[in-house]
Amino acid sequence: MNSTKRPFAWVPTGEIVAGSNLTAFMRHCGEPDLTTLSRRADADPAWLMRKVFEFCDFRFYKPFEQMLDTSRGIEWAHWCVGGTTNIVLNCIDRHRGTPVWSQPFLVWEGEDPRARRTLSYAEFDAEVCRLAGALETLGVQRGDRVGLYMPNLPETFVAFFAALKIGAVVMPLFSGFGPQPLVARLNDGEAKVVLTVDGTWRRGAPGAMKSVLDEALASAPSVRHVLVLRHLGAAIDCPMTAGRDHDWAATVAHQPNERPTTEMAAEDAAVLLYTSGTTGKPKGCVWTHVSFLGSMVTRDMHICADFRPSDRFFFMSDMGWMVGAMCACIPSYFGGSLLVAEGTPDYPDSGRFWRLVQDHKVTYLGVAPTLIRGLMRYGDADVERHDLSALRVAVSGGEAWTEAPWQWFFDHVCKRRLPFLNIVGGTEVGGCNFTGTVHHPLRPGSFGMGGLGVGADIVDEAGEAVGPGRVGELVLRNPNIGFTKSLWRDDGRYLDSYWRTLPGLWVHGDFAMRDEDGLIYILGRSDDTIKISGKRTGPSEIETLLTGTGKVSEAAVIGVPDELKGSAIVCVCVAMPNVAADAALQKELSAAVVKGMGTSYRPRQVLLVRDLPKTRNMKVMRRVVRAVYKGESPGDLSSLVNPETVTELQALLRP
Repeated sequence: MNSTKRPFAWVPTGEIVAGSNLTAFMRHCGEPDLTTLSRRADADPAWLMRKVFEFCDFRFYKPFEQMLDTSRGIEWAHWCVGGTTNIVLNCIDRHRGTPVWSQPFLVWEGEDPRARRTLSYAEFDAEVCRLAGALETLGVQRGDRVGLYMPNLPETFVAFFAALKIGAVVMPLFSGFGPQPLVARLNDGEAKVVLTVDGTWRRGAPGAMKSVLDEALASAPSVRHVLVLRHLGAAIDCPMTAGRDHDWAATVAHQPNERPTTEMAAEDAAVLLYTSGTTGKPKGCVWTHVSFLGSMVTRDMHICADFRPSDRFFFMSDMGWMVGAMCACIPSYFGGSLLVAEGTPDYPDSGRFWRLVQDHKVTYLGVAPTLIRGLMRYGDADVERHDLSALRVAVSGGEAWTEAPWQWFFDHVCKRRLPFLNIVGGTEVGGCNFTGTVHHPLRPGSFGMGGLGVGADIVDEAGEAVGPGRVGELVLRNPNIGFTKSLWRDDGRYLDSYWRTLPGLWVHGDFAMRDEDGLIYILGRSDDTIKISGKRTGPSEIETLLTGTGKVSEAAVIGVPDELKGSAIVCVCVAMPNVAADAALQKELSAAVVKGMGTSYRPRQVLLVRDLPKTRNMKVMRRVVRAVYKGESPGDLSSLVNPETVTELQALLRP
């Protein structure tokens, strides 16, 4: 990437920089500029977190005696030793007795736009307290795992905080899961109680959830009780098992509106969230009462990404992805508000997503690249006819961008004037490895800097830092307060997955590079990287050429063995609506790759499919595409939101 040939898409004004949370934090730390702040934070992450907690007024019942203990090694860093707190103390209780208490916290809209609800902080707290009491009547104690198998409803967020309030461990489960992925997670986490609904609306039709859970529970003996919310009512059948299943409304009806929050050790487990492994069973990541708030919520999203108390947050996601916890905790910690929408972004009409942003005056919008690729297929008219003037900041996460959808969003949604901040981290780090800020200029898909204090670097195979323009492995050199506390009951897998590739460094599994101006780019998973005639290339570089034709909305580029080149390229693409998926398109796409990359990159094959396999957080699973193409086992598919795509690809490749 030659920065002299690529102008910045956006440059911050002096006014934006001066008024930012990051500038205020620099003043709080007594640092004159961002460079010196970053250096000091990387040199002393314990100092940084003390400053973060001071700046963000982090609440403890009992103050910690030691900020950071690495006596067992960086892999087992322990934070806030001796301190006690609770996520609920910081996200809800802190607002009691303040003007925030009577203000709206959660605004919900159903698939039918006439179905709307608003809960103030006081009303939301009362619901949390009643449900917390109900869980205690079902025998839930501190440390017990409570599964949340729920769609985007107000009660989903009530459940998240209610379990935490009594010291239980929340287990978010993707609302689109079938029985088998539920069985795997419920058994691994040994969930005691599951909260669910009878069903949810899916593109105008009732979709069962309770009956799916029933099938899973036949093989999940640890679950003793199920609390069932009647959301669809007569629209769907909901059989109840006597002694195990309990009606939500009836169970909470007589519980008090107030209840004290349980005091927890700072590093007690709070959230058990599963992420897909490349092979084998999903990985159980453990967040504590101090880790997620100390990393993603305060340090990353408030200080670096400029979330403010006046903002309304909207990131259309599922509680089964880490964005669900972000939606719960970021606005509530700072006294902002949250928009929650049931259903899909393009039903009952293709402009629904933009109407939601308009009608609810969203100021802080989160998107994933896959969401934008899907919406831009409908053209520009839907977004252009809606008033998005309330927007202040947009953020993106989930996977690497290709240039066409990033530019489309920046042009049509940001109007080339709003900051569009890229963030990247993962469930395993509970926060950001790289982040955008309103201090840094933007190019498509760029990050401004490494996460504060995490020691982010880009290194070669020996662990040595590489210079601008060179592709390397993303690593973290410092203990990070957001790191998962091992993997659930699997210390060996934790060390193998992140710490043993380059001893002493957290190896995240992403390839990255810096340009000459210091902006950073994620190039995809390191196991997705392709080596053609000795040159290492990220798939997103080639995918950008394919989507840049305007003929395909999505592409997955994989490398397959080749005797001459080492690897050959296969492109799997989804044609835009009204574009014929035929041999002429395949030829055009192949030519686009050759023109942009050179003849050695000529694809061995271009395949046209209806959709690409994606996880619940909408990451394209190239490893699955590669395994199917090579006739190998695709491994763990439990996190796929659309497993039918695997069958389609297998049929396409069948002789």
